[in-house]
Amino acid sequence: MLNELRSLFMYCRPEATREDYLSAICEYNCLHKRTASTRKLSSQRLSELYALDPDVVLFRVARKFWYADRNGQAVLAILLALARDPLLRITAAPVLQMLRGEELARQQMIDALNRAVGDRLSKNTLDKVVRNAASSWTQSGHLKGRGRKVRHRVVPTPANLAYALLLGHLAGARGEALFQSLWAQVLDVPASELMDLAIDARRLGFLDMSQSGGIIDVSFSRLLIQDERR
Repeated sequence: MLNELRSLFMYCRPEATREDYLSAICEYNCLHKRTASTRKLSSQRLSELYALDPDVVLFRVARKFWYADRNGQAVLAILLALARDPLLRITAAPVLQMLRGEELARQQMIDALNRAVGDRLSKNTLDKVVRNAASSWTQSGHLKGRGRKVRHRVVPTPANLAYALLLGHLAGARGEALFQSLWAQVLDVPASELMDLAIDARRLGFLDMSQSGGIIDVSFSRLLIQDERR
């Protein structure tokens, strides 16, 4: 739902509240949906993927980067969606392990989902999850094509890297492990290039980072409030 998220953020002020977002979708129809029911469904789906609530740290920081870095919006959206949607997260490995130009094999996604959830999803539900996941990875730029989807490399930005490191930090990673997390893998670049992006992110004021004796220390005092840091 990348296009819907873009439309919503264009319509609302940067400091909008959750109520502002829901009102923009359901009352003012900023997404140009035909019926009240589709407006409500869009509101529900966007809330599930992205929270749309500045009290949720993942959303608040993502929104900050969204307005600061237009070029990184698609990758930023997939990072936030992956953090909130466990089924989408299961499909990450089959996509990220593909070679550039390789065609997506839907069965690999289905197998990954079956290993993770067993027989809890029906065949129809599995097909829908795979279809939606493939669409999400296409919108993020990791896949290209309509019927036949092939692997494509994204070009991450310093804001993407800062957000990926923050997600790793919130998941418990520290130091060099931040650059090896799932979130860092989504950026499609080797560790050496991630470090270059981190240096740029520090220069832009997105994070604090120091290196000494081969030890990397990354902190997010500029992104997290005191209670969140604690």
